[in-house]
Amino acid sequence: MTQKYIAIGSNDLDRSYAYYDPVMTALGAKVAFEYAGITKCYKFPDGFCVWIGKPQNGEAAAPGNGHTAGFSVDSTDAVDLAYAAALANGGSDEGAPGPRPLYGPDFYGAYARDPDGNKMSFVTLIAA
Repeated sequence: MTQKYIAIGSNDLDRSYAYYDPVMTALGAKVAFEYAGITKCYKFPDGFCVWIGKPQNGEAAAPGNGHTAGFSVDSTDAVDLAYAAALANGGSDEGAPGPRPLYGPDFYGAYARDPDGNKMSFVTLIAA
């Protein structure tokens, strides 16, 4: 079996789960696995997984410069909801919801950082 996933490091799992539980719910993912004190897996209907956990090498988690985890959703309302959930649960603003003509005439997105500083985007295409 092949699994498509992204792993996002955390230095404080409780804080991260308080952030990711509502954000992943807003994006349509559900908790699939949780290994107490180590990691939690959120699974989307298409099988894509987002793992939040402590780095396995025991070192501190740190966001990468230029790294963005992008989450595609079905509507501008879903972008707005995910962004609002991010900011309401310990995330910080990296770009409010709206059109992004730089990325194309139909691109609509929002950007946030999780409590550890990992950048993410919530995006959709606007029907022309």
